[in-house]
Amino acid sequence: MPSQQADSIRMRSAPVRDLDFWAWANEVQQHFPYVELSTPDREAFRAGQHHASLGEVELFDMYTSAHTVTQPKDVEAPAQRALCKLSLQLSGTTRLSQDDRECLLEPGDLALYVAHRPYTLDFEDDQRSLIIQFPQELLHLVQNQIAQVTAVPIRDDSGLGRVAVPLFEQLALNLNVLEGPHALQLVRSALEMLVSVLFAAARNQDDFQPDNPLFEQAVAYIDDHLHDPTLSPKKIADHFYVSLRQLHSKFAEEGLTVSSYIRGERIARIREDLANPAYQDETVQSISSRWGLTDASHVSKLFKQTYGQTPSGYRQAIFEN
Repeated sequence: MPSQQADSIRMRSAPVRDLDFWAWANEVQQHFPYVELSTPDREAFRAGQHHASLGEVELFDMYTSAHTVTQPKDVEAPAQRALCKLSLQLSGTTRLSQDDRECLLEPGDLALYVAHRPYTLDFEDDQRSLIIQFPQELLHLVQNQIAQVTAVPIRDDSGLGRVAVPLFEQLALNLNVLEGPHALQLVRSALEMLVSVLFAAARNQDDFQPDNPLFEQAVAYIDDHLHDPTLSPKKIADHFYVSLRQLHSKFAEEGLTVSSYIRGERIARIREDLANPAYQDETVQSISSRWGLTDASHVSKLFKQTYGQTPSGYRQAIFEN
C-alpha cells in the first residue's frame, strides 16, 4: 500500500521527462556501466532524473517510461570498489531479480542489489524511483552476507521498514539540499541502519541460510573489538574455544584471512571517521588509535594502498567540497 510520504514525494518536483531512449541509455551508461537497456516502445519512451553526488555515494531520482535494465554477467571488482544499489519505489512498480530471488517493489518499498553480479530491473510502466549507489564496504558485510539480503523487499507498513523507508523517502524529497560532509554522514548513517533492517527481513525468507555460523560469530566479535590493539586471530579463536586452524578455514571459505578482515575493517572505520564532521578537529593519529592502530606511518601506508590517497589527503578532499 503506497505510503502518504511517497504520495507527497510523487507530487513534488518530479524530474522532467525530457530524454528520449537513446539519450537516456547514454546517461545510464555513464553512471551504471555494464547494463543493457530495452523498452517496448523506443519512440514513446521518455525519462529524466535529479542527481546528487556525495563523493562515493550518489543518489538518483529517476522518472522513466516502461523499460528493462539488465546486468547480464559477473564483473570482477576489487572489494573497495564493489558497488551496491538501493532502490526505493516512489510511484509505479519495479520487478527486481538477483541471486535467484525476485521481488515486486511498489510505492513505499525498497530493496538492495549489487552492481557486479547479474540482475534485472523491469520497470513495468511509468515509474519513479530513488536509486542510491554506494561502495559495498559501507555496509561492512562480506559477499556471502550481501547475497543473503539482495532482492529482499523492505515494506513501509511492516516491521523495521516503518522506520527505514520514511528516512529514505526524506532523502528523495530533499535531494536538492544534500551536499557537503554533513549530508554524506547522514546518508552513511542511514545505510548502516539499513543492514539491521535487511537482515531482519531476510530471516523471514525461505532461502535464508547462514551456512558459516563460526564466521558470522567471529565477524560480530571482531566488529565489537576493533578498538582493541591486541585483537588477533589467536585471541578470537580462544574466545570461541576453537583452534586457529578451524578459525582460519572458516574465513578461507569466504575468500578472506582473519588478519586481512580485521585490517580492512579498521581502515574502513578510520576512513568513515575522517569524513565525519563530528571528528573534524581530531588528528589522524587519534582516530586511528580509536580503531586499534597506533602506528601513524603504518596507517598512512595501508590507507593509501586501499584508497589511493593519504588519510590527510582524503580528509582534505571531503571537507573542501
